[in-house]
Amino acid sequence: MSTPGGTAEDSTFVRTYTLTRGRTRPSHLLGLETVLDAGPGRPGPGQAEECEEILALCREHRRSVTELAGRLGRPVTTVKILISDLLDANALVVPVTAPYATSDADADADTRPSPQLLAALSAGLKRKWPDAIAYSQAG
Repeated sequence: MSTPGGTAEDSTFVRTYTLTRGRTRPSHLLGLETVLDAGPGRPGPGQAEECEEILALCREHRRSVTELAGRLGRPVTTVKILISDLLDANALVVPVTAPYATSDADADADTRPSPQLLAALSAGLKRKWPDAIAYSQAG
């Protein structure tokens, strides 16, 4: 199906371009498996309606970047850019699910940080210092 002055594919591209305000890269380093949860903040004025959809989905329960892109029917890069905006507004957070500290009852347990915690720390450092070396593997 074509639209006046172009194809349906052209109009989808234009819509994606306007959603991201012309940006082609997210401001946060996000993997496809990055899990997100609703945060205490609110999206800024003029955010795309897809941002509200992302927040509504994450309020139900934690969602991955891939799941959000699939549910919205948008390209992953576009969704990552919208998620970055929501992270900047503290409307979304990346929860750390495996705590580093253990209780006294677990004093004999291995207290080394988990690979997931180290990867999350590495991603945060990479955002702050882009020239940092990424932590690729634990142990």
